[in-house]
Amino acid sequence: MLPYLHLGPLTLPTYGLLAATGLAVAYLILRADVRRRQLALEPEMIIGVAGIAGVVGAKLYHLFESPREFFEHPFELFFSRTGLAWFGGLLGGFLTLVLIARHFRIPVLRMFDLASPAAALGYGVGRLGCLTSGDGDYGIPTSLPWGMSFPNGIVPTTARVHPTPIYEFLAALVIFWILWRLGAAVQGTGKKAPPARPAGYVFACYLLLTGLARFFVEFIRINPRVFFGMSNAQVMSLVSILAGAVLLMSVRRAPAAVNS
Repeated sequence: MLPYLHLGPLTLPTYGLLAATGLAVAYLILRADVRRRQLALEPEMIIGVAGIAGVVGAKLYHLFESPREFFEHPFELFFSRTGLAWFGGLLGGFLTLVLIARHFRIPVLRMFDLASPAAALGYGVGRLGCLTSGDGDYGIPTSLPWGMSFPNGIVPTTARVHPTPIYEFLAALVIFWILWRLGAAVQGTGKKAPPARPAGYVFACYLLLTGLARFFVEFIRINPRVFFGMSNAQVMSLVSILAGAVLLMSVRRAPAAVNS
């Protein structure tokens, strides 16, 4: 693995480069979605603000998982190059989207629907940064032929382990494809257009699918078990799954909106 790129006097963390690539991919997806829905929005501003808020939320959530250690070295840990939690990023990003939706005066659930495919694929690309840096997000030892070792990683291991960032990237590709196809139905125009879906439908599926993907991959991750044999991420994944199921049942009862 290659945690850092050394370009002359510059040292660039590959995790940061791929996280930035994830944001760029999310921007391209969001821009395409804005165009197909014919919305008067600024995807650059949405990705910029929500992306920064997501990173900060992911960092804070990770730090407060170990509050004693954080308060002993707050600045050192906050500005470290590792340590981001998926659920914190989800909270930070989507709470910011609420404010952005109000700014543009569009329904909050429509904004969430719009952001969901971009968030799914951007997250998957960013996860590859965990692979290149070997930051400890890999899985338990395995004898499978695609097992990988990270002897030069930030959290090194010479054992062959599950490359869980790759699993999450592949899951993100599938989730993105599903959400993108579901999002096409919100327009509901033209003879061959699918029936319009109610606001919040795509977002509910995002919560369900990403929660399920993270819940199952955690069984082969090395994260500590803290609650009924589950990791923190699994507990939060169950929250995501439950929230998605409740929202899905709720929006199915609402009348479908023809336009975004």
